[in-house]
Amino acid sequence: MGIKQISAAASDIGKHRSSNQDSGYAGYRLFFVADGMGGHAGGDLASAISSQRIALTDNSYESSEEALQELYDSVIEANQMLNNTVAEHPELSGMGTTFSGLLIHDNYAIISHIGDSRVYLCRDGSVTQITSDHTFVQKLLDTGRITPEEALTHPRRSVLMRVLGDVHTDPELDMLKVETRPGDRWLICSDGLSGVVPDELVDTIVASDTSAEETTRLLVEQALLFDAPDNVTVVITDIVDEKEKTEFEPSPRFVGSSANEIVIEDQSGSRILRLLNPRNLVDLLTPSEDPTEYAPESEELLEKILKTTQRKIRWRTARIIASWILIFAIAIAVGFGAYNYTQTRYYVAESDGEVVIFKGIREALGPLSFSSEFESTGIIVEELPAFQQTLIERSITAESLEDAQRIISELRESIPDE
Repeated sequence: MGIKQISAAASDIGKHRSSNQDSGYAGYRLFFVADGMGGHAGGDLASAISSQRIALTDNSYESSEEALQELYDSVIEANQMLNNTVAEHPELSGMGTTFSGLLIHDNYAIISHIGDSRVYLCRDGSVTQITSDHTFVQKLLDTGRITPEEALTHPRRSVLMRVLGDVHTDPELDMLKVETRPGDRWLICSDGLSGVVPDELVDTIVASDTSAEETTRLLVEQALLFDAPDNVTVVITDIVDEKEKTEFEPSPRFVGSSANEIVIEDQSGSRILRLLNPRNLVDLLTPSEDPTEYAPESEELLEKILKTTQRKIRWRTARIIASWILIFAIAIAVGFGAYNYTQTRYYVAESDGEVVIFKGIREALGPLSFSSEFESTGIIVEELPAFQQTLIERSITAESLEDAQRIISELRESIPDE
């Protein structure tokens, strides 16, 4: 069965960044997301350079093996371009980017992945993460040294073990070949979505019947509703039967920093690399806001990150215990105050056939009573008129002890003379 694709892409700077270092691409057969790192010095350039090179792979191929090799080669070439750029422009030292993308060939999705952007597959209403993050925290999670809950909030979760760019190591790509079929929906996103919006909410939106365009819009909106601390980029690709009639016309679409032209210009004898719409001077002088960093895999750093986790767990446990102690103390204080208040109240009721003034309130909380006999009056309930007996059986609330004594006086006066 032949297939075709309906796709959409969207990118947003987020609420706390002054530049968009994400890039996204949705084309004829190729779809991907790249998340740049390196701060104002080159994160956006890294993702844009890589994206514009890898997008040249958006072609048809004779076989899935050829498609896989071409995609792999283009990512490696993009990495070399980044290194060459840094060699020519030392001010861009340390720039790099993640890359997660898929190339559709026949009934297969050829996937290339490095970093912590992600590829998901939604099939029959179930959403599955296809790629695995190349982070130290993910490795600790995979080896069972931390829990998924600890990974979500770990302070070093942005430390990457693999990226493209100026990292002095050859890129180690994950290359996958996954069968795809009509009805499948592919999601590719930066960690501005996956690290911010809860998985359950993302899954619900992706598995809905909304169009690819509407789904990308909804996902970006959710990231913004969760305060969007990072750039967010989303690419959706729906797989449909090639015979299905649609109004969608495929075309190459770049979003994020890759949508801008990269130019090299001469200034005072030096060659300056920048995007066509350059950031203003304020942006360039602002310290980097990007928490993402690269570090080569090492047992030493793994242990360091694990110790950070353990310290965090200890502090969290201490905070939880302190919170419960505080809550318990507040509950006791509130309960004590409420009990003291009840002891300023009085009511008149019957006890063993006699009218008695009670201190407190008649209501009880399970086995807990909030009243006690305060004063016996000597008045026999049966000696009272029928109406007063009914009142006593129900109890008569008094505003104070003086009010209770006034009620007793009125009851005495209501007793018929013999």
